[in-house]
Amino acid sequence: MPLGLGRRKKASPLVENEEAEPIRAGLNVPGLDGLVVGGVAEGAVQEGLPPPPTSLRPRLIFHTQLAHGSPTGRIEGFGNVRELYAKIGEAFGIPPEEVMFCTLNTHKVDMDKLLGGQIGLEDFIFAHVKGQRKEVEVFKGEDALGLTITDNGAGYAFIKRIREGSVIHQIQIVNVGDMIESINGHVLIGCRHYEVAKLLKELPRGKNFVLKLVEPLKAFDMISQRSGGRSGSGVQLGTGRGTLRLRSKGPATVEELPSAFEEKAIEKVDDLLESYMGIRDGELAATMVELGKDKKNPDEFAEALDETLGDFAFPDEFVFDVWGAIGDAKVGRI
Repeated sequence: MPLGLGRRKKASPLVENEEAEPIRAGLNVPGLDGLVVGGVAEGAVQEGLPPPPTSLRPRLIFHTQLAHGSPTGRIEGFGNVRELYAKIGEAFGIPPEEVMFCTLNTHKVDMDKLLGGQIGLEDFIFAHVKGQRKEVEVFKGEDALGLTITDNGAGYAFIKRIREGSVIHQIQIVNVGDMIESINGHVLIGCRHYEVAKLLKELPRGKNFVLKLVEPLKAFDMISQRSGGRSGSGVQLGTGRGTLRLRSKGPATVEELPSAFEEKAIEKVDDLLESYMGIRDGELAATMVELGKDKKNPDEFAEALDETLGDFAFPDEFVFDVWGAIGDAKVGRI
């Protein structure tokens, strides 16, 4: 039976910010001795009580620098990526809109260290800000350009991977980490990564198109680097004993690290996202695994996807493959 027939799409709660998508009550993070979770001592949480005042929630402080070089700043009190960028802006006296994306524990444009929706409690945050603008005319000689797109959860889509030997790989001034500002004059600020990937796929073959890009400002030891190889799953779990999971709606959550099964399933689902949609998004993959791990059949899973992530309009064959990947990970086939 075909998946998705008659499925009704609902607005996705992750449309504003799905990667980065402050602490939920009742969580127990190993190693965090004496942690007051959600503002209430562990074991004292009662159903139906109003959320505790912000002053009683755990105080999580992170260290940060600008990736091209700066003193070290301290930030706290953010619940999503937009708030994180605002805190970084306050720390360094720059507009939040200048922040393109963040990496964890490295100042380099390393897509394996990209900050998604999770920050390890001991992670160091490096903020990459806007650098040089550039414009390039590209001839689309093939259907596939060789680009994998992601976004920062705050309105900027950028290049996460360039496939070796592809159309874009031949253009040396286009690099991993470049923000896609516009395509043929169509401004893309505020668009999600899947919207940008769809636009690129729909460009007519055999014609030129114009890309306007913004590259991240680089330190001296980052100049002339071009990372086009395959990135990892994009899931950033950090080096801390737990992670702070950011959300677009509601409070951020201190959570335990994913299980070995979940890590394998997330990586496989992220590979499927790239194959079907031209995007990599570890947090989206993690959400899909969470939705699917307890479902009894693919139709239940498809319904849950439409309920939560309907805006993506996933094709039925993709949904079936994701369901299969989650099942394979459960029984140890991957």
